[in-house]
Amino acid sequence: MRLLNTSTYELREFVRDVPHYAILSHTWGEEEVTYQDMVNKRGLDEISRKQGYPKLDGFCKEAARHGFRWVWMDTCCIDKSSSAELSEAINSMFRWYRDAFVCYVYLSDFLAPQASKIRFSDSGARCRWFRRSWTLQELLAPENVVFYDQDWRDIGTKRSLADDIAIITGINRKLLSSEAEIDDYSVAQKMSWASQRDATRVEDMAYSLLGLFSINMPLLYGEGSRSFARLQEEIIKTSTD
Repeated sequence: MRLLNTSTYELREFVRDVPHYAILSHTWGEEEVTYQDMVNKRGLDEISRKQGYPKLDGFCKEAARHGFRWVWMDTCCIDKSSSAELSEAINSMFRWYRDAFVCYVYLSDFLAPQASKIRFSDSGARCRWFRRSWTLQELLAPENVVFYDQDWRDIGTKRSLADDIAIITGINRKLLSSEAEIDDYSVAQKMSWASQRDATRVEDMAYSLLGLFSINMPLLYGEGSRSFARLQEEIIKTSTD
């Protein structure tokens, strides 16, 4: 697993004895800081001019403030030019989110309202994060999830916002508040949680669900809707549901 140092912004591989780390869940925007940016030693001055840099910088600063030396962020911790590494990362991602000490959810299109009476289920429902396929597992895999608005202001946790998130997503609040396990829910229920979400590529609708069903399978970008058929075939092999 490749992690980013919150003070030096250097990447390091950990094969075993992975340290405590914070992980980021977000939606991609323009000019994200990539793995190539980091390893090509372009320098922070040049990287900081990219539109995605403030998000990376805010994440590292918030994690460091809570005592974390290491963090994981998909934009810069995965070498997406390597198909083998990308496949391994996608098949491992649910576990990486599950094993993180905390997951920070950054809502780039949300500004926390000043009026405390405004429910998050109303104001947060329009956030793009709640409509993307990849963020479903990023919500469910980690036990500790903290939500932030675009200014890195703490909105609340998965537990404290469980009622509101349940309204937005249709996911049972008991699962969101850790009163139930994901394996307590049927294949049909899990599929229903994903049914209102979307992805940039057709294949990602299937690949983003691998962890929810404890499935590993090779990625074949270009196969289109066949990816979902393969997912269902793997579910049938491993499930009695």
